[in-house]
Amino acid sequence: MKILAVSDEESPFIWDYFDRSAFEGVELVLSCGDLHRDYLEFLATMLPVPLLYVPGNHDRRFIADPPGGCVNIDGRVECCKGLRVCGLGGCKSLNPRAAYEYSEPVMQRRAQKLRRAISRAGGLDILVTHAPAEGLGDGKDAFHQGFAAFRGLMEEFQPKLHVFGHQHRRYGLTDTPEMAGGTRLVNACGYKIVTV
Repeated sequence: MKILAVSDEESPFIWDYFDRSAFEGVELVLSCGDLHRDYLEFLATMLPVPLLYVPGNHDRRFIADPPGGCVNIDGRVECCKGLRVCGLGGCKSLNPRAAYEYSEPVMQRRAQKLRRAISRAGGLDILVTHAPAEGLGDGKDAFHQGFAAFRGLMEEFQPKLHVFGHQHRRYGLTDTPEMAGGTRLVNACGYKIVTV
């Protein structure tokens, strides 16, 4: 399956110069957060495929006004086109005060709840998060560190793919590994087309 993964930065190539032929064969769109509502709705309109998303730390407005035509998978498992996809939105914060900012212990509890849903679904194919997993593409500052909870989910369920954002390319990140165990890691900042 061909998947369009997006996060953090609206791509002019997609939004300003959309060419449907460039996305030929895409069957699923995954958003890892921090994108404008209008951009997600544009994608949901222009590509007649499911769009699943998790909120990023800048998506507080989605609480009252979620993007139309899109499915929020934060804290749940969605079976889509034969794939079991689950998501956890938000980022790490040492002093979580805002929506979608979490401490590691809170994210561990959220991941524990999700484990039950993953087990009921019979496993996990794709993990979608806003922040990366700890040590697997996280940044140098505390706010851009990844969650150990995500590593635990990957180690336990061995999804084929972990798609995340929060780490903009302009931050100079160069050490994101391509694989962790049997899981392919994809930083979706901007956009990426991946095949599962």
